[in-house]
Amino acid sequence: MAGRFEFADTLGPEKVIEITDPKRGLRGLLVVDNTAAGPAIGGCRMVPDATAEECFRLARAMTLKNASAGLPHGGAKSIVLEDPNMPLEAKEDLLRAFARAIGEIKSYIVGPDMGTNETVMAWMRDEIGRSVGLPREIGGIPLDQIGATGLGLAAAAQAAEEVLGIRVEGARVAVQGFGAVGRWAARFLADRGAVIVAASDSRGGIYNPDGLDMGRLLALKAEGKSVSAYEGGTVIGPEGPITSDCDIMIPAARPDVIRMDNVDAIKARLVLQGANIPAASGTEEHLHARGVHVVPDFIANAGGVICAAVEYRGGSQSDALTSIRDLVYGNTMEVLKRAKAEQILPRTVALAIAEERVRKAMALRR
Repeated sequence: MAGRFEFADTLGPEKVIEITDPKRGLRGLLVVDNTAAGPAIGGCRMVPDATAEECFRLARAMTLKNASAGLPHGGAKSIVLEDPNMPLEAKEDLLRAFARAIGEIKSYIVGPDMGTNETVMAWMRDEIGRSVGLPREIGGIPLDQIGATGLGLAAAAQAAEEVLGIRVEGARVAVQGFGAVGRWAARFLADRGAVIVAASDSRGGIYNPDGLDMGRLLALKAEGKSVSAYEGGTVIGPEGPITSDCDIMIPAARPDVIRMDNVDAIKARLVLQGANIPAASGTEEHLHARGVHVVPDFIANAGGVICAAVEYRGGSQSDALTSIRDLVYGNTMEVLKRAKAEQILPRTVALAIAEERVRKAMALRR
């Protein structure tokens, strides 16, 4: 039995659950990591391939993210192991079944993630009475529609400019994962004068050192096409932006896209982690040794969960946007200033801050 507790440490996880429904072909995972500060908020991800370890790592990132943002929530993550592009009727049936399966886990508040959206959250609330990231029509703040996470990344870039001197205006930006997070981050940074030189999605990417037109990229995505169909540039692979010639690189897709086999080819001066756990173990140390600055995932991409927490408490969209800007900017400033002064990894600073807050919350519980 010892092997079944392979993820356990002094913070969590509280629950690791495997869910199956043979009749519907449902296979799912749920990890509730830590609820000392309050019920756990974490997205439901729909991907055909994931492991319990990945689910735990994502749940832990949510614990740290909520703590860093000072939110009264813990962290969790759920994964439905299926292709998110399956027929809509079948997808609804599968995800409603998953919602019913997790309904009794009252400590988990489900939100959108890769492969799920506001409509899925409406299905889930209809089944179990709780979810965040709901459609506007039923009182939600649709975080993907307003670019909540992307807005936070732009706020992190502003803080990095002030601490590190890496200017946003004129910066060449590469975005790996031009989806709900990446496309909004690109839009907000382009509005501040940045030049988007590379963008990719799961089907491919495009690179142009003179810059890509945001309007044309967004139009391609609206038409259901890959950004690799963009006319006027060099076609690259889905992971091409990671090693593109740029000043700011934003990994905004799957975990572990920064690895030992590509870390030394990264040319960016600043990495803003738009995805959760986008860097494999040891890679941030390599970047730090080369003078590449990294704003960790649970600091840089907290905009989505901040928005969700505001929605959960009945706040407005305006409240959410203000909170995202203020909290992500302030947290990034604190982390980068301390890391610079102490000449240590930003993640080391961020972990120390977040874990201290979690442990203080744990000390107040029986």
